[in-house]
Amino acid sequence: QGMIDDMLKRCSSGEQRAEPPALASLKGGDRILLTRAITALENSQYKQADLAQLAELADGVTDSPILGITGTGGAGKSSTTDEIIRRFRQDSKDSLTIAVLAIDPTRKKTGGALLGDRIRMNAIGHSNIFMRSIATRDASVEIPQQLREIIQAIKLSGFDLIIVETPGIGQGDAGI
Repeated sequence: QGMIDDMLKRCSSGEQRAEPPALASLKGGDRILLTRAITALENSQYKQADLAQLAELADGVTDSPILGITGTGGAGKSSTTDEIIRRFRQDSKDSLTIAVLAIDPTRKKTGGALLGDRIRMNAIGHSNIFMRSIATRDASVEIPQQLREIIQAIKLSGFDLIIVETPGIGQGDAGI
Protein backbone atom coordinates (compact mmCIF):
# COMPACT_ATOMS: atom_id res chain seq x y z
CA GLN A 1 0.00 0.00 0.00
CA GLY A 2 2.90 2.32 0.75
CA MET A 3 4.24 1.96 -2.80
CA ILE A 4 0.83 2.63 -4.29
CA ASP A 5 0.35 5.72 -2.12
CA ASP A 6 3.81 6.96 -3.12
CA MET A 7 3.08 6.50 -6.84
CA LEU A 8 -0.28 8.26 -6.56
CA LYS A 9 1.39 11.14 -4.74
CA ARG A 10 4.06 11.41 -7.44
CA CYS A 11 1.48 11.27 -10.24
CA SER A 12 -0.65 13.99 -8.71
CA SER A 13 2.26 16.26 -7.85
CA GLY A 14 1.24 18.64 -10.63
CA GLU A 15 4.44 18.32 -12.66
CA GLN A 16 3.90 19.89 -16.04
CA ARG A 17 4.91 18.44 -19.37
CA ALA A 18 8.16 19.62 -20.82
CA GLU A 19 7.96 22.70 -22.99
CA PRO A 20 7.25 21.73 -26.59
CA PRO A 21 10.24 22.15 -28.89
CA ALA A 22 10.49 25.17 -31.13
CA LEU A 23 8.96 24.16 -34.44
CA ALA A 24 11.78 25.74 -36.46
CA SER A 25 14.17 23.26 -34.78
CA LEU A 26 12.51 20.41 -36.70
CA LYS A 27 14.45 21.44 -39.82
CA GLY A 28 17.48 19.67 -38.36
CA GLY A 29 15.79 16.28 -38.72
CA ASP A 30 16.14 15.31 -35.03
CA ARG A 31 13.73 12.41 -34.50
CA ILE A 32 13.42 12.99 -30.74
CA LEU A 33 12.40 16.62 -31.33
CA LEU A 34 9.91 15.46 -33.96
CA THR A 35 8.41 12.94 -31.56
CA ARG A 36 8.10 15.59 -28.84
CA ALA A 37 6.56 18.05 -31.31
CA ILE A 38 3.97 15.49 -32.45
CA THR A 39 3.04 14.80 -28.84
CA ALA A 40 2.74 18.54 -28.17
CA LEU A 41 0.57 18.93 -31.28
CA GLU A 42 -1.67 16.07 -30.13
CA ASN A 43 -2.01 17.74 -26.72
CA SER A 44 -2.69 21.21 -28.19
CA GLN A 45 0.37 22.70 -26.47
CA TYR A 46 1.22 25.11 -29.30
CA LYS A 47 -0.35 28.53 -29.68
CA GLN A 48 -2.13 29.56 -32.88
CA ALA A 49 0.87 31.74 -33.81
CA ASP A 50 3.13 28.68 -33.53
CA LEU A 51 0.82 26.68 -35.80
CA ALA A 52 0.79 29.50 -38.35
CA GLN A 53 4.59 29.53 -38.24
CA LEU A 54 4.64 25.75 -38.73
CA ALA A 55 2.43 26.04 -41.82
CA GLU A 56 4.69 28.74 -43.21
CA LEU A 57 7.89 26.81 -42.48
CA ALA A 58 6.55 23.56 -43.95
CA ASP A 59 5.22 25.24 -47.08
CA GLY A 60 7.81 24.86 -49.79
CA VAL A 61 10.33 23.01 -47.60
CA THR A 62 9.79 19.78 -49.46
CA ASP A 63 7.52 18.39 -52.09
CA SER A 64 7.62 14.95 -50.50
CA PRO A 65 4.68 12.85 -51.59
CA ILE A 66 2.14 11.87 -48.96
CA LEU A 67 0.57 8.47 -49.47
CA GLY A 68 -2.70 7.80 -47.66
CA ILE A 69 -3.66 4.20 -47.05
CA THR A 70 -7.13 3.42 -45.77
CA GLY A 71 -9.52 0.51 -45.59
CA THR A 72 -11.69 -1.58 -43.33
CA GLY A 73 -10.36 -3.38 -40.29
CA GLY A 74 -8.42 -6.49 -41.25
CA ALA A 75 -8.11 -5.43 -44.90
CA GLY A 76 -4.31 -5.51 -44.74
CA LYS A 77 -3.43 -1.82 -44.41
CA SER A 78 -0.42 -2.47 -42.16
CA SER A 79 0.76 -5.38 -44.28
CA THR A 80 0.48 -3.25 -47.43
CA THR A 81 2.31 -0.38 -45.74
CA ASP A 82 5.06 -2.75 -44.64
CA GLU A 83 5.45 -4.11 -48.18
CA ILE A 84 5.60 -0.60 -49.66
CA ILE A 85 8.31 0.36 -47.16
CA ARG A 86 10.24 -2.84 -47.88
CA ARG A 87 10.18 -2.20 -51.63
CA PHE A 88 11.19 1.46 -51.30
CA ARG A 89 14.07 0.44 -49.02
CA GLN A 90 15.16 -2.29 -51.41
CA ASP A 91 14.88 -0.21 -54.59
CA SER A 92 16.62 2.83 -53.09
CA LYS A 93 19.26 0.76 -51.30
CA ASP A 94 18.09 2.38 -48.05
CA SER A 95 18.86 5.89 -49.26
CA LEU A 96 15.32 7.28 -48.80
CA THR A 97 13.93 8.54 -45.53
CA ILE A 98 10.36 7.45 -44.90
CA ALA A 99 7.95 8.58 -42.20
CA VAL A 100 4.99 6.37 -41.32
CA LEU A 101 2.11 7.80 -39.36
CA ALA A 102 -0.23 5.00 -38.29
CA ILE A 103 -3.56 6.25 -36.99
CA ASP A 104 -5.68 3.99 -34.83
CA PRO A 105 -9.32 4.72 -34.05
CA THR A 106 -10.33 5.50 -30.50
CA ARG A 107 -12.89 2.98 -29.32
CA LYS A 108 -16.32 4.26 -28.31
CA LYS A 109 -16.72 1.75 -25.51
CA THR A 110 -13.33 2.14 -23.80
CA GLY A 111 -12.02 5.46 -25.07
CA GLY A 112 -8.69 3.75 -25.82
CA ALA A 113 -6.76 2.81 -28.94
CA LEU A 114 -4.62 -0.25 -29.61
CA LEU A 115 -1.74 1.49 -31.46
CA GLY A 116 -0.42 -1.91 -32.51
CA ASP A 117 0.29 -1.28 -36.19
CA ARG A 118 4.05 -1.53 -35.78
CA ILE A 119 3.66 -5.15 -34.64
CA ARG A 120 2.76 -6.13 -38.21
CA MET A 121 5.54 -4.13 -39.81
CA ASN A 122 8.92 -5.75 -40.27
CA ALA A 123 10.53 -3.28 -42.70
CA ILE A 124 10.51 -0.31 -40.30
CA GLY A 125 13.61 -1.47 -38.43
CA HIS A 126 16.05 0.94 -40.07
CA SER A 127 17.43 4.33 -39.12
CA ASN A 128 15.90 5.92 -42.25
CA ILE A 129 12.39 4.90 -41.20
CA PHE A 130 10.39 6.92 -38.67
CA MET A 131 7.26 5.25 -37.32
CA ARG A 132 4.70 6.94 -35.12
CA SER A 133 1.37 5.54 -33.98
CA ILE A 134 -1.30 7.97 -32.86
CA ALA A 135 -4.90 7.67 -31.80
CA THR A 136 -7.79 9.64 -33.24
CA ARG A 137 -8.64 10.72 -29.66
CA ASP A 138 -12.28 10.94 -30.69
CA ALA A 139 -14.39 7.88 -31.44
CA SER A 140 -16.52 9.76 -33.96
CA VAL A 141 -13.70 10.59 -36.40
CA GLU A 142 -11.18 8.56 -38.35
CA ILE A 143 -8.35 11.08 -38.42
CA PRO A 144 -7.05 13.21 -35.57
CA GLN A 145 -7.95 16.87 -35.49
CA GLN A 146 -4.25 17.81 -35.63
CA LEU A 147 -3.35 15.60 -38.63
CA ARG A 148 -2.55 18.54 -40.92
CA GLU A 149 -0.12 20.04 -38.38
CA ILE A 150 1.47 16.66 -37.64
CA ILE A 151 2.10 16.14 -41.36
CA GLN A 152 3.55 19.65 -41.59
CA ALA A 153 5.94 18.82 -38.73
CA ILE A 154 6.99 15.61 -40.50
CA LYS A 155 7.50 17.50 -43.78
CA LEU A 156 9.61 20.10 -41.98
CA SER A 157 11.83 17.28 -40.71
CA GLY A 158 12.76 16.50 -44.31
CA PHE A 159 11.44 13.03 -45.14
CA ASP A 160 11.45 11.81 -48.74
CA LEU A 161 8.11 9.98 -48.39
CA ILE A 162 5.30 10.26 -45.85
CA ILE A 163 2.83 7.40 -45.45
CA VAL A 164 -0.36 7.93 -43.47
CA GLU A 165 -2.22 4.74 -42.63
CA THR A 166 -5.68 5.23 -41.21
CA PRO A 167 -8.96 3.41 -40.80
CA GLY A 168 -11.51 4.56 -43.27
CA ILE A 169 -13.92 2.83 -45.56
CA GLY A 170 -16.56 1.25 -43.41
CA GLN A 171 -15.07 2.75 -40.24
CA GLY A 172 -15.51 6.44 -40.92
CA ASP A 173 -16.12 8.98 -43.63
CA ALA A 174 -12.92 8.37 -45.62
CA GLY A 175 -11.31 11.60 -44.36
CA ILE A 176 -7.87 10.59 -45.59
